[in-house]
Amino acid sequence: MKLRTTAIAKIEPRIGILRWLIIVLLVLSITSCGEKVVSQEVSAGHKEKPQQISRQFSEVSPPAAIQELRASLEVYQPQVTIVTPQADEVLQDDKVTVRLQVKDLPIFQDPKFNLGLHLNVIVDNEPYISVYDLNQPLVLPDLSPGTHTLRVFASRPWDESFKNAGAYAQTTFHIFTKTDDNNPDPALPLITYNRPQGIYGAEPILLDFYLTNAPLHLVASYNPNNQIADWRIRCTINDESFVLDRWQSIYLKGFKPGKNWVKLEFLDDQGNVVKNVFNSTIRLITYEPKGKDTLSKIVRGELSAEQVRSIVDPNYTAKSTTAEPILTPAVETTPQTKVEEPVTESESIQPRQVEPQPKETQTKELAIPQQSPQPAKSGGFFNRRTPKIPTLQPPVTPSPSVSPTLPEVIEPKPEPQLEETPTPQSTTLPEKIAPNPQEPELKGDFNDASPSLNLPLNQPELSAPLLDKG
Repeated sequence: MKLRTTAIAKIEPRIGILRWLIIVLLVLSITSCGEKVVSQEVSAGHKEKPQQISRQFSEVSPPAAIQELRASLEVYQPQVTIVTPQADEVLQDDKVTVRLQVKDLPIFQDPKFNLGLHLNVIVDNEPYISVYDLNQPLVLPDLSPGTHTLRVFASRPWDESFKNAGAYAQTTFHIFTKTDDNNPDPALPLITYNRPQGIYGAEPILLDFYLTNAPLHLVASYNPNNQIADWRIRCTINDESFVLDRWQSIYLKGFKPGKNWVKLEFLDDQGNVVKNVFNSTIRLITYEPKGKDTLSKIVRGELSAEQVRSIVDPNYTAKSTTAEPILTPAVETTPQTKVEEPVTESESIQPRQVEPQPKETQTKELAIPQQSPQPAKSGGFFNRRTPKIPTLQPPVTPSPSVSPTLPEVIEPKPEPQLEETPTPQSTTLPEKIAPNPQEPELKGDFNDASPSLNLPLNQPELSAPLLDKG
């Protein structure tokens, strides 16, 4: 028993030491990842039900088109650099030229929708300026003498900021001389107000901000030297306040039509505003329902992600123009193949061929009694457009004039008619047997000539017997 108790007594302090070592290692591993919130961006995903965060406002899911377009931008990790003005530079002019650089992000503006990937530039704590073209420098005129701070961050087309490491840049410069204004403390946390701003034509409305030097909640609690043990973001809209404990973009509903004011504050663990410039910012916005701008149509669902994909992909216009004409005929041909059946074609063609044939036979047979006193001519009974036939009746009576009149009438008319009507004659000859019930109606002197007319219609030799009978 003594051996066991002594062994346990020796093991217990070792276990306690191991526990402390494990805790220290966990803290060191967390602090090695960084003591500040650098990339704590969480995708604003779908919410089944709105979450009521105040009496009037509720957090809802982002619009469906924005969720789909946002997923296509996850491949980018933009790196923003302020080229001019340089840090702590003293300028001898109240007009400042700002030049920016961005890596791993295409900066452009779609000409159709006037949206695209861009940079938001904030001078001191004024509303941001959107930059869509880095080849053209941004000129800031009439800056007041003293110290100024420039903050720049990469933004999506709907003005949601990128929150990865390097997506934000900041510099402080001076006009003629240095002052204490607009000079944030780099050792303290800083909040940069982004959205909402300006005029909105549809809900939900984006709430977005950027954090700098904000410690992670877990690290802040284990670091005794940290001045901020914990932090919160307090948002106040029209005298209604709610608190956020995460760095994430959210969408809100509950704005009243007209003017609304929004205030963002960076709080410490005691609920007090951290004393650093720009940590308390207020903006005035206007909500006008049924807006006609592109963003309002996207939020309401009137424009789908495919229709506005050119605002996230500058090369999408070329793809859409080639894809559209290929898709449209494919849809048209599929119903055509189903409609075109061999049965319907044969049925539709046959009545068209059969209908004119009895009409031709009737007209030809009816033309026989009208032209009986005239000499028989090759193809003469089938000429519908022969107005000259009645004029030739008086010269036909003398027998010697028959020979000269035959070549004169045959040469101009039968030649074009024989070329146009060889095919119908070959098809109509067997069909002439069908109208036999009409032959009893034609009684008289033509009963003897009817068999000769139906058989050799194109032979010129039959003209002589017909003249003899006349």
